[in-house]
Amino acid sequence: MKKILFITLWIFSITAFANDSIMVEMPDENSQFITEEVIEEITKAEADSAYIRNEFASAIQMYETLLKENGESAEVYYNLGNSYYKADQIAKAILNYERALLLKPGDNDIRFNLEMAYAKTVDKVNITEQIFFVSWYKAIVNMMSADAWAKFAICVFILFLISLVFYIFGKQLILKKIGFGLGILFLILTILSNVFAFHQKDLLVNRTQAIIISPSVTVKSTPNERGIDLFILHEGHKVKIKDNSMREWKEIQLEDGNVGWVPTSILEVI
Repeated sequence: MKKILFITLWIFSITAFANDSIMVEMPDENSQFITEEVIEEITKAEADSAYIRNEFASAIQMYETLLKENGESAEVYYNLGNSYYKADQIAKAILNYERALLLKPGDNDIRFNLEMAYAKTVDKVNITEQIFFVSWYKAIVNMMSADAWAKFAICVFILFLISLVFYIFGKQLILKKIGFGLGILFLILTILSNVFAFHQKDLLVNRTQAIIISPSVTVKSTPNERGIDLFILHEGHKVKIKDNSMREWKEIQLEDGNVGWVPTSILEVI
């Protein structure tokens, strides 16, 4: 009995610590003063109104200001992406759709618009096929954000504790069996939820992907203009920053595994 109680408290402490570290700091609207909330709503409404009136340049400026003053917001990134898309600035549209998707990975509207924007890019890269369980893992992880996975982990852990109570104190054998089976299930879900949350948090904190914002760039074999020309990329292409140690140059990697160096100025980190 003491061992079971000790294990339960130990798991609870780990879960509580994990979820405290997982929760990504986002702007808390409720923490603002009422007057600030009204001002923010009016500013957001003005930006939306400018978009509806097809005044995309004004809408872009307003949305950018909102992000600068109030921090990251999936909704504002999404609207900003739409404004850039309507203004025919595809690279910027992709950049902001990708940023919105980082905050809300399960949003189908963002994914749809992002696919539409990528369809307008010049480069078509042959992506190396992944093993099926890797694709499944990514699909499951991207169902929710880091915060959502963290909250889900707390919920299933509470259900695990309830199942444990049924297993320990249940007087009927059937209740003990049900409590044991459900307890194992909820414990596995708790562990997996924490793993998924840490994965999503890592994507948010350690951003290694970027978008090419220049109309075109020649990828070099070495980090200088005298390097051998390897291939050409065009605006809107998403790349992974493989080496971030230099200020003026970054080593990038494509989806198909090709690597090379490009000037930092032509990249925007997602």
